[in-house]
Amino acid sequence: MKRLKYILLVCFPVTVAAQGYTLEQCIDMALGNNYDLKNSRLDYDMAIQTKKEAFTKYFPSVSAGGVAFDATQYLVDDALDMSAFGQIFAGLGIDPVAAGVPTSFPIQMVKDGVVGVVAATQPIFAGGQIILGNQLARVGRDVSELKIALSESEVRTKTEEYFWQIVSLREKLNTLDAVDAQLAELYKTVKAAVNAGVTTRNDLLRVELQRQNIESSRAKVENGIKVYKLLLCNQTGANREGFDISVSGFPDVKEPSEYFILTAEGMERRTENQLLDKSIEAASLQRKMAVGKNIPSVAAGAAYLYHNVLDRDVDLGMVFATVSIPISSWWGGSHALQREKYNVLKAENDRQNMRDMMAVEIESRWNELQESYLQVNIAQKSIESATENLRISNDYYKAGTVSLTDLLDAQTMLQQGRDQNTNACATFCLKLSAYLRATGRDIPR
Repeated sequence: MKRLKYILLVCFPVTVAAQGYTLEQCIDMALGNNYDLKNSRLDYDMAIQTKKEAFTKYFPSVSAGGVAFDATQYLVDDALDMSAFGQIFAGLGIDPVAAGVPTSFPIQMVKDGVVGVVAATQPIFAGGQIILGNQLARVGRDVSELKIALSESEVRTKTEEYFWQIVSLREKLNTLDAVDAQLAELYKTVKAAVNAGVTTRNDLLRVELQRQNIESSRAKVENGIKVYKLLLCNQTGANREGFDISVSGFPDVKEPSEYFILTAEGMERRTENQLLDKSIEAASLQRKMAVGKNIPSVAAGAAYLYHNVLDRDVDLGMVFATVSIPISSWWGGSHALQREKYNVLKAENDRQNMRDMMAVEIESRWNELQESYLQVNIAQKSIESATENLRISNDYYKAGTVSLTDLLDAQTMLQQGRDQNTNACATFCLKLSAYLRATGRDIPR
């Protein structure tokens, strides 16, 4: 950004603080201390982590689990019927009881043990949901970045508004100082005329009344400066004590044509336009995600199993494949797809509506900039006329050909002309900033 080169538009002194902040410094401090902007940056950091999280879905999912148990009784506690063996012995003419063949055989096993498993599953096909999820995360990151730019623009706008209000009030204070100095000289002249008996004391009282009005106006302007300094301190996060701005006046007022660009080009530069494009992109990806949820998914994996439940270590490995068919999802899937289709159409309608509104805003800001430039020219010509009128009136008053009322009116006209010029310059600065931002640009600094 280029630094603004400040010049005076009105030929009277400007008070500049020995230590103060320039507009550029105020903007930089505001960008660093604004809480809304800090939160926007945090949202961006969160979006970055979301994108990294989505990328991990490309890798296999690994899980591990295990269990150790010690039961109060055997999990398998039964008896094996041995009567068939007894019949076999009886058929051979052997008494099964004498041969020691039992009628049943007790079976007790698995009272304690350990089981552990580690499995890794790699999705092979998931209806494109993993790829689309990563694309959505990227869109979310881009949206967060664009929102930071919007927040920065809002911070700059508010900072510039407070800054130029202070400059405007200072210029008015300087005008009051210049008028008061003229009235002080006039007071001496009228007082001498009263003492000489040339005029009445009534004229002297009228000059005093005019000076009192100046003092009243000065108090209002100084209070206004204090208020806007406090607002600028809050905006920038600067210490209120000793805070001041450093500026020598308003920037040079240039022809609006130097800043003009076509409306279509201005819309393309706008951060809001890029956000609208991202909203359509996100809606389209959401629709594709809805399609992917209704498509069979395939995954492959491998697992390792270890157990010791029969007082013997056993470990084994296996590979497997899974196919998941969302049959029940098909019942409502068509409605979900239609809903997402409507969301895409809605996003497209919103973009077109917002683009139309942006075009109107750009045209409006351009007209306001041209009007403010015209007002500056008119105000400067008014100062020239009022200055010449005051010079002539002052000469005529000394010659005794015009009244004191005419001279005071001439001074009032010059004061009004200077104030009009100050207001016009401040308005031009703000309108220029508004037009540049409406066309996606920042004012040069």
